[in-house]
Amino acid sequence: MRQPNELILDMQQGNEASFSTLYTMYSEAIHGIIYSIVLDNDVAQEVLQDVFVKIWDNSKSYDVNKGRFFTWILNIARNTAIDHTRSKAFKNQRKNLSTTNFVDILSSSDSLNKKVNAIGIEKFVKALKPVCIKIIDYLYFKGYTQVDAAKELEMPLGTLKTRNRNCINSLRTMVLG
Repeated sequence: MRQPNELILDMQQGNEASFSTLYTMYSEAIHGIIYSIVLDNDVAQEVLQDVFVKIWDNSKSYDVNKGRFFTWILNIARNTAIDHTRSKAFKNQRKNLSTTNFVDILSSSDSLNKKVNAIGIEKFVKALKPVCIKIIDYLYFKGYTQVDAAKELEMPLGTLKTRNRNCINSLRTMVLG
């Protein structure tokens, strides 16, 4: 099997087969991240397609030496999903939800375990302090802005930013250490 960096370089040269292989490798995890933000499978599929179009269109901007490919596409996916939830069409669709769908959304909105499983870091996140788990859930899995997360967690914005940085550093140490 070819290595991801080799596939990435081929994709950057316009190789559709390499792009297809990368899609197969990463689409499930990326879909999980998107779903955790939009909370609708059909919308998540749409956003997933948009994300991979962006990856293809912007592939030359990715530099293997500047960071992991997964982190790069994860940021594209997260930003695209958040942008989608802020769109007028998405907000209007949410206003028209039936109560059954609303109950489903409420019951799934706190399912951090499913979300973290999608990218394989559940055991690392579970080992963090409870406050870190909450911060990471709001900022990275629910798509909250730092301002909104600070309000939701009832803490000053500066405190949230500092704790987020510390939590991410702890997570990084666990994953890479």
